[in-house]
Amino acid sequence: MTSPILLPPTLNVPPQTISGAGRSGAMSDLLSPFGSRIMLVHGRSLTTNGHLDRILDGLSDRSSAGVYCHAGTEPTLDEVTKCVAALRAFKPDCVVAVGGGSVMDLAKASAGLIDAPLSVEAYHGGAPLPVSNCPFVAVPTTAGTGSEATYVSVLSDTALGIKKSIRDPSHLPRLVVLDPILLRSCPQHVLAASGMDAFTQAVEAYVSRGATDFSDDLALRGAATVFRNLMRIAEDRDAPDEAYLELLQGSYMAGLALSHARLGLVHGLAHPLGYRFHAPHGLVCGVCLPAVIRFNREAASAKFDVLSGVLGGDILDVTEDALIRLGLASPFAGKAIDDIDAVVAETLASGSTKANPRLPTEQDVIEMLAALCA
Repeated sequence: MTSPILLPPTLNVPPQTISGAGRSGAMSDLLSPFGSRIMLVHGRSLTTNGHLDRILDGLSDRSSAGVYCHAGTEPTLDEVTKCVAALRAFKPDCVVAVGGGSVMDLAKASAGLIDAPLSVEAYHGGAPLPVSNCPFVAVPTTAGTGSEATYVSVLSDTALGIKKSIRDPSHLPRLVVLDPILLRSCPQHVLAASGMDAFTQAVEAYVSRGATDFSDDLALRGAATVFRNLMRIAEDRDAPDEAYLELLQGSYMAGLALSHARLGLVHGLAHPLGYRFHAPHGLVCGVCLPAVIRFNREAASAKFDVLSGVLGGDILDVTEDALIRLGLASPFAGKAIDDIDAVVAETLASGSTKANPRLPTEQDVIEMLAALCA
């Protein structure tokens, strides 16, 4: 009998995580160990919902803070290059990202590369990343990507038409702030898609080939916490702060799980499909999850049974019902993939796919893509 693996070989966990309503508006004491010059990277919605001013007003010296607004959509190498240039000009003591996964990935990569000698393209292409000495702080406004819990940044190269990650332990957030007040402003369609991203991450981390007892505990509790609170909030946006905070915390647990166990075939498919159909990552993940559950059913039957137990129903039925209740429709149903060979190749080469409990063949991926686009 094989002994259980209790811990991954290396633990990489943010050293400080703060939870609570309103904590994002009172971060001066939390940020003071990093210095006084703060560069805040944010999304456009933060300026319209009033949160940007609230956060800046909560700093001890607003005049020493700079801001960089993400242009929108998922981060590209070009925007990382622009953001790096803005950071170098401002010379921040730390970089604070307040936003969804795209904002956090943009800010995380930019802070990590602020002193790097090569181009962003070089590092995205595989050049060894230098150690970053710029503290990075993550304040999520969505509950989904788990980027606040990892040292990974997913970036798109529009010139080559590919989407993949850069990663280094020195990019790990030094501080994470989970504030349910920020999540309340999240639009319903974003809340739904990002929530399914978090749920998918928890499920994939739980059945991953790289899973350990440590990641299993986080993934299992994360899946149940995300599902319960996502459904509650989707049906009642006036739900108490507790529900919003638990959704953030469940997403954070899923992020910690995936960062120590890797993911699976859903994410192997999601990057090439999301890039080609210009669809939100969480939506693509949610739509792909049922097909991958079916594919993995035999290889991960025992763990799927455990998941079904904590979710209160068969994992496949629960997932398909959640997509309906959340109003998430496939962005590629009835559409053709012009370069299917390239999509298959990217899917099979993905590190996420290689962690899947059942390794797919080229034909398996072709058949799954055909079913997803039917």
